[in-house]
Amino acid sequence: MSSGFLFHETLKPGCCHGDHHRAASIDTERVALLKFKQGLTDPSHRLSSWVGEDCCKWRGVVCNNRSGHVIKLNLRSLDDDGTDGKLGGEISLSLLDLKYLNHLDLSMNNFEGTRIPKFFGSLERLRYLNLSCASFSGPIPPQLGNLSRLIYLDLKEYFDFNRYPDESSQNNLQWISGLSSLRHLNLEGVNLSRASAYWLHAVSKLPSLSELHLSSCGLSVLPRSLPSSNLTSLSILVLSNNGFNSTIPHWLFQLRNLVYLDLSFNNLRGSILDAFANRTCLESLRKMGSLCNLKTLILSENDLNGEITEMIDVLSGCNKCSLENLNLGLNELGGFLPNSLGNLSNLQSVLLWDNSFVGSIPNSIGNLSNLEELYLSNNQMSGTIPETLGQLNKLVALDISENPWEGILTEAHLSNLINLKELSIAKFSLLPDLTLVINISSEWIPPFKLQYLNLRSCQVGPKFPVWLRNQNELNTLILRNARISDTIPEWFWKLDLELDQLDLGYNQLSGRTPNSLKFTLQSSVCLIWNHFNGSLPLWSSNSIGELTGLVTLEMSNNSLTGEIPALWNGVPNLVARVDLSNNNLSGELPTSNCTNIRTLDLGGNRFSGNIPAWIGQTMPSLWILRLRSNLFDGSIPLQLCTLSSLHILDLAQNNLSGSIPSCVGNLSAMASEIETYRYEAELTVLTKGREDSYRNILYLVNSIDLSNNGLSGDVPGGLTDLSRLGTLNLSMNHLTGKIPDNIGDLQLLETLDLSRNQLSGPIPPGMASLTLMNHLNLSYNNLSGRIPSGNQLQTLDDPSIYWDNPALCGRPITAKCPGDDDGTPNLPSGDDEDDEDGAEAEMKWFYMSMGTGFVVGFWGVCGTLVVKESWRHAYFRLVNHIKEWLLLVIQLNVARLQRKLKLGRSQHHT
Repeated sequence: MSSGFLFHETLKPGCCHGDHHRAASIDTERVALLKFKQGLTDPSHRLSSWVGEDCCKWRGVVCNNRSGHVIKLNLRSLDDDGTDGKLGGEISLSLLDLKYLNHLDLSMNNFEGTRIPKFFGSLERLRYLNLSCASFSGPIPPQLGNLSRLIYLDLKEYFDFNRYPDESSQNNLQWISGLSSLRHLNLEGVNLSRASAYWLHAVSKLPSLSELHLSSCGLSVLPRSLPSSNLTSLSILVLSNNGFNSTIPHWLFQLRNLVYLDLSFNNLRGSILDAFANRTCLESLRKMGSLCNLKTLILSENDLNGEITEMIDVLSGCNKCSLENLNLGLNELGGFLPNSLGNLSNLQSVLLWDNSFVGSIPNSIGNLSNLEELYLSNNQMSGTIPETLGQLNKLVALDISENPWEGILTEAHLSNLINLKELSIAKFSLLPDLTLVINISSEWIPPFKLQYLNLRSCQVGPKFPVWLRNQNELNTLILRNARISDTIPEWFWKLDLELDQLDLGYNQLSGRTPNSLKFTLQSSVCLIWNHFNGSLPLWSSNSIGELTGLVTLEMSNNSLTGEIPALWNGVPNLVARVDLSNNNLSGELPTSNCTNIRTLDLGGNRFSGNIPAWIGQTMPSLWILRLRSNLFDGSIPLQLCTLSSLHILDLAQNNLSGSIPSCVGNLSAMASEIETYRYEAELTVLTKGREDSYRNILYLVNSIDLSNNGLSGDVPGGLTDLSRLGTLNLSMNHLTGKIPDNIGDLQLLETLDLSRNQLSGPIPPGMASLTLMNHLNLSYNNLSGRIPSGNQLQTLDDPSIYWDNPALCGRPITAKCPGDDDGTPNLPSGDDEDDEDGAEAEMKWFYMSMGTGFVVGFWGVCGTLVVKESWRHAYFRLVNHIKEWLLLVIQLNVARLQRKLKLGRSQHHT
């Protein structure tokens, strides 16, 4: 977007001292440069060439060829040769001796909070000044307004916001009125909230301005009208991320020379058509050429609604529509995509993702011969995909994911896409009904070389897609839930791919996984819910341990056997997730040196031996540790108490013995506020008496499950320090002693299961204060005394909660406590007649309140949805997401049941 201003100077790469009669003057400039260097810090020695008499040969110094005077200092930290070295320190006043300096670039350095020198305003010949991202501090000095010759000014993020977050808030724009020659102004990221009311009036005083960047400036006010017509030269206008809470003003589309407009990431609302007043106004703007000159229009991430048909119709009527890039993503736009879209022949990029468009892609899409990017994901488009897509021979990226497409996609849809690199037709849900079938002939050889392919939840199978056999440039391959019932063919492994993501989960792939895979840095592998057998693959030359860039390894719910090889050693960057659960792996866990792992799930296998103490020593960042349903024995290692980031600890269904470590209260992540980093993964957690699958909200789950072991001793009091604990399951052990008196401190506890132990003593009264608890089981213990009442315990009235505690009494069980009346126990006494009168009055008030509440609640919700279209769309999107989540849970449970039945049948036959 740079204006590319050229300063017509004759540049001299040679001598600084030029003609002899100017020697004294130019020697002053050399001395000035040396003083300037002396005040700087230069840790990478970028200015090491600043020695000798010929300063024009010094790095970053440019001289005029005729006069020999220094006219340019280019000390940007990232030079054209790629060298990275940040300058810092103090900027010397000696720069004022460079009387002919017209170009100064100190961008991308680190001046560590030094103020922008006021004397820069005295460099009167400056035509180019760039101080962007240089870690200055304080407000912009108003003296810069004295630079009347300045053509280019870039102060983008001139300060270090992390170190000096508030100092830039003192900025205003009063000073720019003196920059009468300015053409390019970039103040991106500079806090201009003080100028919100007058910013447009200030910049309109710059008659030559052609490029204006004011994104992320906190302006908040987008004026309804233009104060003057001085902005006739403006060609590039960037106002993104300012929090404008208004409709789009008409004047923006009346700037006849405007070719680039970015209003993204604001709170703009209303119909796009309203921005042009009406169709008549649209027609007049077209005749004026205002719209026809526009090359880039970015209105993404706003609250715009309505249809785009009329706008596209009018644009397509231009004698020569210049529009090349159209980005309307992440709004609330709807309706059909008009057939006239195909008339915008210069379009190179169309981004309409995350809206509510319906219908199919218009057949005219094939006319967009210059189109390189088409993003229509996350809409409500349906029907069949037109074959005219196959005519877009310049198309590089096609993403039409998360739409309910139907029908069959064949090679005809892809036949001429010779430049295609990215193809995504995915759906996130794992619904069993796959409505889009990928039916491509096994004889067809694609004319393209894909790098990214995502066909999640499309029917690709039953055979592994043979048309991939020449796709040797793939780095991402996602064929999850594609109904492939096959082995992975040998030719696929011979493609010698270097993958950053491989996802073949939720298919019926069988056979052994090969050893020939290669992965790039930050790569992930997902082969879950298949029928792979044999031992874990020894990827790379020796072992998985050679994969130093592997981030995620998921191979759960297969039929893998044998021991884990030296999985961890040499993989220090394995940072996200290891999930090998629900296989038939056995043996002891090998030692690890992986310090950054976050999730370790080895549940549902046959691992044995002690739980390794090194887990607590070498994995300090662990969030999730799930070792349930194995054969581990021995005690729980004390080192696990050092896992201060742990949110989920699941050691259930093993053969553990000994006591629960008293230091368990040191698991501080279960007692602290949620971190700003919110991790996502898919995990099944036993909570509320059932298995629930979590994904998007897994970071909210705090759970400890040590059930079904042989643990003994007391329930440690430190557990009650874990104030954000949601699930505590210690059932089916041999625990003794009392329930901790301060159990009521666990105010977020939803599930508490202490059943089938040998606990004794009374139930602490504080348990009644656990207002979020909805699952409680204290059965089969030796508890005694009256069952506490009140608050949440009033709703937990199932007697089975307290079964087989012979010394317990009171509601909801039938055993009465000493002193209870022979009639109904635990009821307060009082006058029966008064009670009946009070009850009758309460019932009247109850029915009146219920009627009023129904009216207010019904119309408060439904009425709002009827009146406000944006809320209505948001509500039904939420309902749709909940529906898909419920279907996913049902499918996972059905698959789990089928697996158990299959396992049972196989054991029966053996």
